[in-house]
Amino acid sequence: MNRWHIAVFAVAMLCDGAFAGAPEHSETLLDRLPGNWVLSGKLAGQETTHDIAADWALNRGYLRIHEISREKAPSGAAFYEAIIFFSYNAKTDDYTCLWLDSTSNEGLVAEGFGHAKRSANSLPFVFRDANGQVSFENTFVYDPTSDSWKWIMDNVAAGKRKPFGRVTLVKLDSQAKGMPNQPPLPTSASVTPAAGAPVVPPSNAADR
Repeated sequence: MNRWHIAVFAVAMLCDGAFAGAPEHSETLLDRLPGNWVLSGKLAGQETTHDIAADWALNRGYLRIHEISREKAPSGAAFYEAIIFFSYNAKTDDYTCLWLDSTSNEGLVAEGFGHAKRSANSLPFVFRDANGQVSFENTFVYDPTSDSWKWIMDNVAAGKRKPFGRVTLVKLDSQAKGMPNQPPLPTSASVTPAAGAPVVPPSNAADR
């Protein structure tokens, strides 16, 4: 084997190693989320409307949602804003959700992650507090007939559920030109806290 063949072989091995860890994409419920949506319904007893943009990120390894309320805080900023990441692990058949929002900068803790096993057309995400107890549930339910989603959110204390939110996500027409109050999806998960009280669950699942 001459030097040229050795060089080609070495490059091939490096490339194979570099991309061996690339996520493999398979059809999941997450494929029904990319696009622009309008969220409407009740959160914490208040009627609200949010704009949502969802897209794939990082080699389709993660689904990213940017959620922003149409309601404004006294400062003029959005009353609520969130960056949410989802992933699917084919080996464990487990869905993971990381919810970061403008109510707190404490989302990067274990309590900020929710986990779900698919059940038909729903993803029942469960969030646990620092003691491992279920503190919040957010079930994503997809309706293939209307191509819409429902988010069913409950606070959980001592095993008892208390409704927090019931909202519906309706997809905007593909010809729609942008969304009200909706900036482009950011390239990082950092969010500047908005003034005012939260209207959706804070990042720390224990406080949801």
